[in-house]
Order: sequence, then C-alpha cells, then structure tokens
Amino acid sequence: MRIRLLSALMLAALATAGVQAATPAVWQASGAAEFLKGDLENLAVDAHGRLLLAPGSTVLHDPSAPFVWSLVEATDGAIFAGTGNDGHVLKVDAAGRASILFDAEQLEVHALAAAPGGALYVGTSPDGAVYKVDTAGKSTRVFDPPDRYIWSLAVKADGTLFVAAGGETGHVYKVTSSGSSSTFYTAKATHVMSLAFDSAARLVIGTESPGRVIQLDTTGKPFVLIDSPHTDIHALRPGPDGVLYAVASSAKASPVAATPKIPSGTSTTSAPTAGGTATVTVEVTAVAVASDAGSSSAAPAASGEGSGAIYRIQPDGLWDVVWETRNDVPYDVAVDQDGSLLVATGSRGRLYRLTGNPAEATLVTRQKAQHLTSLLRTRAGSVVYASSNPGRLYRLDATPARSGTYESDVHDAQSVSTWGVIRWRAAVPPGTGVAVATRTGNTKAPDDTWSDWSPAYTTPMGSAVTSPKARYLQWRATLTGQGDGPVLSSVAASYLPRNARPKVASITVHTPGTVFQRPYPSGDPDLAGYDLEPPARKVLTAGSRESVQLGKKVYERGLLTLQWRAEDDNGDDLEFDVLYRGEFDTAWKPLRQHLTEALTVWDTASVPDGAYVIRIVASDAPSNPAATALSGVLDSALIDVDNTPPVVGVPDIRQDGTRFRVTVEVRDAQSAIRSAEYTLDGQRWLPLYPADGLADSRNERFEFSLERDQLLGRSLVIRAADALNNTGSAGSAVVTPATPPR
Repeated sequence: MRIRLLSALMLAALATAGVQAATPAVWQASGAAEFLKGDLENLAVDAHGRLLLAPGSTVLHDPSAPFVWSLVEATDGAIFAGTGNDGHVLKVDAAGRASILFDAEQLEVHALAAAPGGALYVGTSPDGAVYKVDTAGKSTRVFDPPDRYIWSLAVKADGTLFVAAGGETGHVYKVTSSGSSSTFYTAKATHVMSLAFDSAARLVIGTESPGRVIQLDTTGKPFVLIDSPHTDIHALRPGPDGVLYAVASSAKASPVAATPKIPSGTSTTSAPTAGGTATVTVEVTAVAVASDAGSSSAAPAASGEGSGAIYRIQPDGLWDVVWETRNDVPYDVAVDQDGSLLVATGSRGRLYRLTGNPAEATLVTRQKAQHLTSLLRTRAGSVVYASSNPGRLYRLDATPARSGTYESDVHDAQSVSTWGVIRWRAAVPPGTGVAVATRTGNTKAPDDTWSDWSPAYTTPMGSAVTSPKARYLQWRATLTGQGDGPVLSSVAASYLPRNARPKVASITVHTPGTVFQRPYPSGDPDLAGYDLEPPARKVLTAGSRESVQLGKKVYERGLLTLQWRAEDDNGDDLEFDVLYRGEFDTAWKPLRQHLTEALTVWDTASVPDGAYVIRIVASDAPSNPAATALSGVLDSALIDVDNTPPVVGVPDIRQDGTRFRVTVEVRDAQSAIRSAEYTLDGQRWLPLYPADGLADSRNERFEFSLERDQLLGRSLVIRAADALNNTGSAGSAVVTPATPPR
C-alpha cells in the first residue's frame, strides 16, 4: 500500500511536466558527510550520521571585535577574555555583562593565565609583552622579551611564570615571583605555541614548524614526546588521571591576515582601520569532514582548508591519536563532565564531541563564525567557548534545546526541473515532531529572488513538493521535542529535469580501409561497428568521451570506419542513425539506424565513387516517450569515396645518348595521386616523384632516367596509388637492342 501511494504521489506531482526526461532523479541526504554540508542550529550530527536535538548555545557576550583568542575563569566565576584587534581583556559575568579590565598597547591578547591573589597575567602581541593586572585593572609590565609574539602562559604552583614566545625562533622564558627572568629553553622551531604541566609538574611545550610536543626537565633539557606531521601543537590541556591532550593543527595559509594563531614572519593581525578595528568579511561554507579515530598516523590533508589531530599522552609518555580530521582545523580541547572531549575547530566554526574508544565524533553545534578558538570548562561545570571572525563568547547549554533547525546545502538539478515528492525517515517519539519545508530558485545561492519556504509537509513517506519549478532546491527540517527527541536519518527529494537535447560533439573518419577487431571476439574476428543488425545494447552515458572499445587495427579494402562522440546532460540512453548524401544531393539516405554504439563501418563499394557527407543523429528516445524525445545532429566534412584504381599510362621510353628517359602519365577520376614507383624485372620497387615536385592532383606526370645498361633486356612496370589507397599499374615490353626507342 505504501509503495502504491508513493508512486501515485510521484506521478501526480510530475504529471504537469513539459518537455521532460522520462526518468526522475533522486537527491538523497543521509549520513554525516551529507548532513555536515548544511547549516545547523541547536542540532547535532551524531556518530551514526543522524540529525538530533543538541545542547543549544547562548551568546554570552558580543564584544564587537573580530577575534576572541583566550579564556580564563576568574576567582568569582566571571570569565576573562583576551581579544583582538583591540587588545582588550574583558571581564564577563554570568549574565553576560562585560567591562574592559585591561586595554593593552598591543593589538592582540593571545595568552591569559591566573596569577596569585586573583590577579591575571596577560601576554600580548605583536611586540610581545607580559603584564600583571590586578582585580581593579591596575597593570604592571613584568616581562618584555625580544620576541614579537607571546602565545601561551603557564604558572607553576610556586608562582613561577613560564612564557611561550616566538618570531624567528621559539623560546620559553622563566619569570620568578620576584620578577627576575631568564631564557629557560630555545626551541629549534619558529614558535613555542603552548604550555602545560604534566602530572609530575614537568613543563611540556608545543612548537610550531615543526609541530612537536616536548617535555622539559627542571634544567630545561628537552625530550621529544611527539614529532607530529602537523604544522603546530596549538594547545596542551591536562585531563583526568594525569593524561595530557595535545591539539595538533595544519592550517593552510589564508589571505585573511588575521587567521587565528597562524604565525609567520609578520603580524598575524591586520592593521586597524580608522575606526580602531579591522573590518572582517566572513564567508561560511559547510563541507563534509572525514575522521579516522584511533589511527596511528595523523598526516596533514592533501586538500581542504586544513587538518589536525588530538593526541592523548599518558603519564609514562606513551601516546595515541584519539581523533584526526582532514577537513577541520582543531584549536582547543576540553574534557566534558562525562569524560568525552569537546573540540573547537575552524574554519567552519564547528564544535565536536568525541566519545568512545575508538573515538566517534558528534557535531555538537556550528556557529556562523570561521573559527572556534578557545574552550573553557568552568568550576561550576558549564562550558564557555570563543569564536573569531567574528569574535563572540558562547555558553553551551546543559540540556538539549527544545527546537532545532537544519538547512540543507543547495542542490543543483542542472536545469529547470519539475519537483516530485520529498520524503524522510525519522524516529519520532510521542510529544516530538519533524517538519520539512522546501524552497527553490534559479540562482546558485538563495537570495530574495527565491521562493518563500513552503508550508511544512506532513507525510514522511512522500509529500508532493509545492515549491515552483526551478533549477535549485533546498530543504529545511525543524525538529521539536524534549528528552529523547526525534532523530532524522535521511531526506530524499525526487525531480524530473527538463529534457536536454543530446549533442554529437565530434565525428572521426578513420583512414579508408582501416577497421578494428572487437576487443573480445569469439569465433571469427568480428569487426567493430560492422553489424547490419543492431548489436547488443550498450549504454552511452552523459559526458562519456569514448563509448566504444576498439581492438586490433586491421585493413579491409573498401571499408570506411566512422566513429563519433555524443553527450547527454540528462544521462539518457542514446541511439544513433547514420545518414549520407552525395555532395550535390539534397536528400539524405539511411546508412544505419538505431545503433547503440558510437561506431559503424561503411562498405563504400555499395555507392558510386564521389564525395559524400555523413550525418550522425543522436536520439534520447530509449529514455523518453516518443512525444518528448529529442535529438542532436552533426554533419561531417566531405568524404571522398573512391574504389577505382588510378589509370597508369604506358611508359614513354626515349633514348637520350647513353640513357633512356621514361615518362608516364597517371590519372584518377576521384582522388589525388598519392605516390608512384617502378620495378625492373619485378625486383625492388623504387619511388618516383612528380615532375612538378608535388603529388597533389588527380593528374600527375612522372619522369625519370635510367642508364642504357640498366634498362636493356629488362621489363619495366610502373604502379601508382591514389589518396584512398587504390593501386593501378602498367608496364612495357622487354627493352632490347632491336627495340627501337620511342
């Protein structure tokens, strides 16, 4: 019953089609790779590739700055946030109220760390400096290294401050509580990007170019824990049971100068505008992400905008790859209350949750920002995260949202199409719901010329799409409920593209007499294309460049192989008619009909010698009703048919002293004379050359000389071939002393 109803709905929806392809196409979205192409709000894509309600995100504060780089929790539960390009440290309370705690001379605040007594250490860039800011906002410059960038700060239990810096060479500096400073470690890298203490209170650092995790003892002696294939170790975060997580990134260079934490020889931020901050244009594009949890390798991607990996380092130094991605760039990681990991990524503003062993990734949320740059789990258990391009602070809600929406990517039907039905598969517990709507348009990106969203469709097994006929289609799903809400696993829309006319792109006329065996003959070696009856059906698909496989080349006099290339944008099956006419005729005559391969062989002995034109007609009738089938036509250039050999005149032999001069006339009614040669007594054939030096006409005269001793007592034979390989010959009697010369 369900199948009959669905078929009836589809036929009813397509009944008003004009000139249409007969076979409807289906656009189906299912699985993580497809769902990650769309835009989500309060929805997640779980590890099984399904859409479900996710914890919502509340904008905690919008500082109107392009970047929020770093987050630290204050002793009173407020959040300190370092921003750029304004160089501010903001203090944001639980209600989202914000004040500027510190306004740095520099443009960027990449690093924050809690200082004793509720104060805050602030690392700024470029022209890096470290400040200590008290709770009242009073600041003191405590360290001024020669490096341009301060990337990370870490405070040991005894109050010693460690500073990660870089520029041309990466350094770790040690600043004691008394204010004295020294170089603790000089890295063989351009930057030291991240700092953390392991379970034994040893300092662990992450470097950039190369991306390594290095353990330092109390004297600064290094020991490499991980030599990753990635560009940098962007963050180091302690986990439970002495585990340390390392975030490795390989972000491709961006034309936006302020791409988050991608160090170079110059500032990573753009210059301020007259208004004080840079203007940043954000373009959000969703693509699928591939992940391979538990892999032993995390090689950078060959394509996409970047890649990365999350490493788990045990207290004894052993490590494994928890997760790697080839289409997102991870910037930070935080351990969730249930032991899962939250990963903030760019450049599509995605927040993932990793659960299980091996880890499976769930897309928790996606913001309309290029990068999620920092994560913070507060002492109260909530999660705060920051974005850049644009810069904002978000709070991740503890419970799933009661409603969420998903907008698919835009589907291109390639031509104006008639829409059929849209159907979806979902688990919908009582008290929950899934509503699907569509809109259409004829521009690649939805704009004000598109149709409005349709009313919600109500029949999951197949609802007729009411949006106007157009080239592009987009659908939107709204999930509602609470607790174990609905789960959407797939959406499919059928449509009938407007029938496109087939095209015959080219015709190839092989050299006369050249034919090909079929690649897999049985019995006698059949010639490809030389079938008077239609061969077994072969489908010529749209865009195919070579529809026929050819085997060994052989020669058969009088046969002409014709081959062509045809295309159909609808992917319809094609059949071909081959017609011909004489050069001065107006009526076409059939040569072959209903061929299903783009090749035929013409036995030219069946027509008089002359010039002919071949016409190839490609029809999509096998895939369309007779009333709507279309055809495409292409004519060849003039083709010479010549099965008559040239006429070789009797050689005219005249004595000239001790030599004989031989002259021969060669004529052909249809083709140019291609070559001539002679033999004496049937010995080796020797070439002759036209008297005018060029073999290019249907009448050619050949002249040559032979010594008297060469010719006397021997017979002379001349043969000539025309352009179509027809050969004629003529000879003379044996030349003797008694034979008077002509």
